[in-house]
Amino acid sequence: MKIIFYMLVTGILAVGVYLVVTQPDREPRVLLFSKTTTFDHQTIPAAQEALTEIAAENRMLADTTTNAALFTDDFLRGYDAVVFLYTTGDVLDDVQQEAFMRFIQAGGGYMGIHSASDTEFRWPWYGRLVGGYFISHPTIQEAKLSIVDTNHPATQTLPDTWIRTDEWYNIRYTNPDVNVLITIDESSYDPRDNEPGADPHPLAWYHEFDGGRSFYTALGHVKESYSEPLFRDHISGGLRYVVGDGSELDYDRPGVLPSQTGFKKIVLDENLNEPMELDQLPDGRILFIERRGDLKVYDPEAGRTDLVVSLDVYSELEDGLLGLAIDPEYEQNSWIYLYYSPPFQESKQKLSRFTLDGSPLSLHSESVLLEVETQRVECCHSGGSLEFGPGGTLFLSTGDNTNPFASDGFSPIDEQPGRSPWDAQRSAANSNDLRGKILRVQPTDDGEYVVPGGNLFPSDGSVGRPEIYIMGNRNPFRISIDSRTGFLYWGEVGPDATESDPERGPKGHDEINQAREPGFYGWPYFVANNKPYVDFDFGGGRSLSPFDALRPVNRSPNNTGLQTLPPAQPAFIWYPYDASPEFPLIGEGGRTGLAGPVYYFNDYEKSDVQIPEYYDGKLIIYEWMRHQVFAITMDGNDDYAYMERFAPNVEFSRPTDMIIGLDGVLYLLEYGTIWNARNPDARLVRLEFDPSR
Repeated sequence: MKIIFYMLVTGILAVGVYLVVTQPDREPRVLLFSKTTTFDHQTIPAAQEALTEIAAENRMLADTTTNAALFTDDFLRGYDAVVFLYTTGDVLDDVQQEAFMRFIQAGGGYMGIHSASDTEFRWPWYGRLVGGYFISHPTIQEAKLSIVDTNHPATQTLPDTWIRTDEWYNIRYTNPDVNVLITIDESSYDPRDNEPGADPHPLAWYHEFDGGRSFYTALGHVKESYSEPLFRDHISGGLRYVVGDGSELDYDRPGVLPSQTGFKKIVLDENLNEPMELDQLPDGRILFIERRGDLKVYDPEAGRTDLVVSLDVYSELEDGLLGLAIDPEYEQNSWIYLYYSPPFQESKQKLSRFTLDGSPLSLHSESVLLEVETQRVECCHSGGSLEFGPGGTLFLSTGDNTNPFASDGFSPIDEQPGRSPWDAQRSAANSNDLRGKILRVQPTDDGEYVVPGGNLFPSDGSVGRPEIYIMGNRNPFRISIDSRTGFLYWGEVGPDATESDPERGPKGHDEINQAREPGFYGWPYFVANNKPYVDFDFGGGRSLSPFDALRPVNRSPNNTGLQTLPPAQPAFIWYPYDASPEFPLIGEGGRTGLAGPVYYFNDYEKSDVQIPEYYDGKLIIYEWMRHQVFAITMDGNDDYAYMERFAPNVEFSRPTDMIIGLDGVLYLLEYGTIWNARNPDARLVRLEFDPSR
């Protein structure tokens, strides 16, 4: 016998004095959850009563509640399925969402009825679970429904054509993998100004998702539905599907979200001076750099940080010591790579190799692999992230080195004489310029490099610099390489316009990008999912025509490369200052999107505090301005599926770089509160996970 604790107060579960009820092991239990202020409350009791009767007819027990506080692990363990019955808006807080996710991932079932698709618009995982979101609806009226799958329990008793009266939701799919059961004949009712949605127009579907089972029906708005035999059959079949075979929930499966309270931030060093990048030596020591020129090493055994060397760097206009990478064969060659801005009047950045076989580092060991010509007249955008990829290839990100402050937050493409520092076409969109790019080279033993095959342009340099792998970047500040797929990820710090302008183009967006092959990623002609800017005559103050993403053309007099560029590639993730309709979880506010590693649980030495297996295969991204970290789940095609908060219980102070250590824990640098300064909260941090917390 299983003991379930709950309280019944006029049919509604609530926190208070508890009754103890025994439940036979083979008698499934479902929770009917309602939470809304937008519906006629007279309908909710009728729906609850009908669902309770339907459950009993299927030898199930049903409890009803409007109390979201009951969404805890301990409480939900007592149920086989949860029915969202008359829910709208944000009904669960962050902690309750986590408990519900774990319930589904442990093998629980979900059934959504009608307005369940008008719920939790800012929670991407829920959108994938329900399968589609409500867009709009016309007035209540009669319509003709088509049963497209008669083999499911929810449709087996329904006629092929079902004529009934209801409120006909228009639906936007949020999960392409649902199995549609019912569609509506668009010609059988008056949609009026109903916003177009999925075609053909679905009204009911099912699918397996994230370890559990999901069924949704858009039917059931009108009270009369719940006394209608065919509708009750429809609900009954859906309920049987989501309850499944009554197997016990398994909260110990790898796919179950771990308790986020298990994450603990351990400060290894603090009061840093603009930390930039970090990497780990094979012996476990952590190397990290500060923009003003210091290379430091943290020794975990000694518990202290030592200065390795201070480079003399130019540190104005966002320049300085910007990038760090350790050679994959460090144990054999002792090489590290730094990307920095040399001092004096040299308007360039250097990618150099050094030999680190002691401390301090010998500056005489420097071999300059590559120089990137820049301008030091105007700010901004230096980029500078370094990352090794498959086969020992080295990736380097470079910013567009363009002043963004004279284009009203839109595209900086000022072609007037003497204004080249304000024209990103001479850098990011120029195939013969290394700025505004992500470069890919193969370091050689003699301290130089060769260009590997597979970059954007031919190795002979006939149409562009052969080092270019990605072009059309504004400020690709942090990059990462998927160790399994070789895919390149980067965060693109975007432009500043707060509102779109039809005469100039879209408002500013930051991006997280995924590149599986070389390509042009749009800047300064496009942003986000290829939203086009309008060509603008800065001298005459005239708007011309929008740029064409399929055939971008660079006619700037400052361009020394190709005029017709490759087609622009859309961003993987994009978001503005205000709420993002596509990626709502990322929130609102300032923007600095950065890309972290893709985590593979079995790639690291097992430890008691490593990142849980739940995050296996997920991309970790982070938001510098918003002090947040996110985990991105991708589908079987490596496309974006959904986003969730990572370690939401931990307070971050502008995370600026991160790696996964040899022991599978997360090491990260925090920039701190104040820009261009030493900060007490600028730290080197170790993020551990202890499941016992």
